[in-house]
Amino acid sequence: MSYPDRGATFPDAPLWPASPPGFRRFERTVTVGRGEGTWTAVRDAVPRWEVKRRSGFTVVPADGGGPEVRKGGRYTITAGLGRFAVREPVEVVAVVDTADRCGFAYGTRWGHPVSGEEAFVVHRDDDGRVLLTLRSLTRAAPAGPWRLLFPVLLLAQLGVRARYLRAPH
Repeated sequence: MSYPDRGATFPDAPLWPASPPGFRRFERTVTVGRGEGTWTAVRDAVPRWEVKRRSGFTVVPADGGGPEVRKGGRYTITAGLGRFAVREPVEVVAVVDTADRCGFAYGTRWGHPVSGEEAFVVHRDDDGRVLLTLRSLTRAAPAGPWRLLFPVLLLAQLGVRARYLRAPH
């Protein structure tokens, strides 16, 4: 891993506790819809990486495992920009699957353009609303050429997050 604090986005926690120092912290929750049908559809989509896929990424298991998230599973996420493709090695560091909360967090591995963690969590409230929460902790990669491009990567991250939050709709 390219950072020390595995599980720091706490996908199982409704309220996100304090974060490790040195990271840019981001959290946003959007309402996806209402009712059992929406809950079932989004709950099934999140652990299959659909938020990432619907946002333009490909996700491939890098360790011989299946496509669905599993704690400890390693994946390669690819973002294509024309002829240019960025490969992001990641590992799932936390999974939550309860009656009203489902999701996961993945952490960056060496070679990823940034260092940190990202969590995608679908949950529902007592009023039947289905919500998607995105949490991330980001800092510059510890080494390599991406480190110099960190300011540009932060700008790209803004657009990617907007796509994530629209993906389940």
